[in-house]
Amino acid sequence: MSQQPDVIWHLYVIEMASGALYTGITTDVQRRLAEHSAGRGAKALRGKGPLALVHHEKVGTRSEALKLEAAVKALTAANKRSWLTRRGGGSV
Repeated sequence: MSQQPDVIWHLYVIEMASGALYTGITTDVQRRLAEHSAGRGAKALRGKGPLALVHHEKVGTRSEALKLEAAVKALTAANKRSWLTRRGGGSV
């Protein structure tokens, strides 16, 4: 019998003012977005605002989230946008 994980991990995608996309994982999407918006966290997002959360989804375990994050990060920008559209229109 499989047990529910204590913590649910999420994959999220943020769009920067330039249109570039940033992909990450977290256990709390709103907290992480607030951290990014405040200039804390990923250096890649500092000074790149305003930031817009364009996608997030529950994944499950940290291991599953890391695997999905790696797969999404490996996509070209065009393929990532296509992936976002297939996952729900690229919106939250």
